[in-house]
Amino acid sequence: MRFTKMHGIGNDYVYIDGAQHAGLDFARAARMVSDRHRAIGADGLIVVCPPSTAAADVRMRMFNADGSEGEMCGNGIRCVAKYAVDRAIAAANPLRVETGRGILEVSWSRDGSGRVASASVGMGAPILAHAAIPARVDGVAADARVIAHAVDLSRWGEDDWWRAAKVEPHVTLVSMGNPHAVFCCAEPDLVPLERVGPRIERDPWFPARINAHFVRFDGSRAAMRTWERGSGITLACGTGASAVCVAGVLLGRGSRDLEVTLPGGVLRLEWPRAQQDESAGVRMTGPATEVFEGEVDLRALAGVVDRMGVQHA
Repeated sequence: MRFTKMHGIGNDYVYIDGAQHAGLDFARAARMVSDRHRAIGADGLIVVCPPSTAAADVRMRMFNADGSEGEMCGNGIRCVAKYAVDRAIAAANPLRVETGRGILEVSWSRDGSGRVASASVGMGAPILAHAAIPARVDGVAADARVIAHAVDLSRWGEDDWWRAAKVEPHVTLVSMGNPHAVFCCAEPDLVPLERVGPRIERDPWFPARINAHFVRFDGSRAAMRTWERGSGITLACGTGASAVCVAGVLLGRGSRDLEVTLPGGVLRLEWPRAQQDESAGVRMTGPATEVFEGEVDLRALAGVVDRMGVQHA
């Protein structure tokens, strides 16, 4: 399998041309290539496919490290644009990318060598209705919004894990086509994500599992850490940063033009005002970086996966 390793501020994926691998089991391939000790190493696999509709230029399929398919990846879609444009698969600007979230437009720019270096993505409007997240929080109506919803943090561990990081006892839920839980805290770096993240991700409140983000807001800036559904701790999450921007506005803690610092780097988010604020789309801007290309023998990796039972989350 011919592949390209790419990342958006450290949120790294293995990219392949779906037209060349039409018969491949993408979910199993994602599990094979993602292991960081016995394989290429990545947060998952992204397949750049021919679109299923004339309204799009390319199609993106995103598989987490555990093989589960996600609806969208904000850092990944910037790299999809770079992959498609640099390889002359498509040339439109903005590029129309078919995703599990619908067709999203990606505006891209080149560096001095003529290759795509950064991109700005229209991420779509946030989804806030409780049942549409999807979530099943006790006592919350299906069409209600879950903003600063009081929660007993011991639900996700009775060892007072929240004290050092000063996590506030409430949660805000936002979907950007995939589900996100946003927690405010003073010290995101002190949250024991490796213990708390899996518990939140698989809580019965979240029937499709969920991404968890711990955030410190400071006006037009925010700092966050992420546990990603199906991949674990990651250096960045573009849909998560978009959800954090929305949550900050709804909580009165953040700006509509927000600079978000993640462990892997910085993203810029904009959530403009509209007649109905929640109908406006979020725009995310950041870099897209190619690391290397190569070929991998999936038959060899299959033996490793079968013997070791490789799982990420």
